[in-house]
Amino acid sequence: MDKTVTDYSNEHYKTVQTTLQYISENWREQPSLEELSKLVSMQPIQLQRLFSKWAGLTPKQFLQAITIDHARAMLQNASSVFDTTYELGLSGPARLHDLFVTHEAMTPGDYRRRGAGITISYGFHPCPFGLALVMATERGLAGLAFADDNNQAQTLEDMCQRWPAAEFVEDQAATAPYVQRIFNHHQWRAEEPLKLIFIGTDFEIRVWESLLKIPLGAATTYSDIAKNLGKPKASRAVGTAVGKNPISFVVPCHRVLGKSGNLCGYHWGLTRKRAILGWEAGISGVLDMADQGQGSLPLK
Repeated sequence: MDKTVTDYSNEHYKTVQTTLQYISENWREQPSLEELSKLVSMQPIQLQRLFSKWAGLTPKQFLQAITIDHARAMLQNASSVFDTTYELGLSGPARLHDLFVTHEAMTPGDYRRRGAGITISYGFHPCPFGLALVMATERGLAGLAFADDNNQAQTLEDMCQRWPAAEFVEDQAATAPYVQRIFNHHQWRAEEPLKLIFIGTDFEIRVWESLLKIPLGAATTYSDIAKNLGKPKASRAVGTAVGKNPISFVVPCHRVLGKSGNLCGYHWGLTRKRAILGWEAGISGVLDMADQGQGSLPLK
């Protein structure tokens, strides 16, 4: 097992999070590695190694990956994201996007009953973005949220309120395998698709299905999703549905940006959204080079 990918330290993420916050707020000044290392009380080489191990990118490369210019570049072909998805063969039942997921929806009756009769197991687990709250039924992954040390209870309450009549059982043994499956890109296999269970309205599910079609390293806008759904005037309703996405990261609502390339809101915090986008930039570089037979991403 690849230890550099699968060993997650919450303390490491706290260091990275502090660095990310500073980069996010001061990217126009292009802060140096020395400036960042003083911020987290580490030697520059130590921070460079930790950050590169975490993101697959150096702090400087990450800085470039989250600038507004990069976001705008991601959006250049936003209107054609859904068309090219089909051309690339990414819309099949086992290849909806880079995590290779397949999904099914609970019946409208299940949704109206607010989860009554459904048992949902849950557990908190370290991941590259702090603590992940993973929720699953016997049929598959039903929820993924993020928490910090001081708000685990609030995160759990927020997720449980989505299905208030369901029975919730803490069972880390049941949810732990999902963490490795989701955050270790070596386990993103088309022949072993990750099963998702959507619990929502028909419109919400259609929006979440649209999110699954946004490829790694690409982005789209609320208005383009609305157009794809045949409801060009429903951008606000799309935004609401995106905000209620119960399976963060896997259903990539973080890849929805404003028209100008601004990040807009994110239920689990803009710093975390920037972290995910930057991490994906590193992963997509690794995957692209592997496809070309060039090994791993060079760290400069």
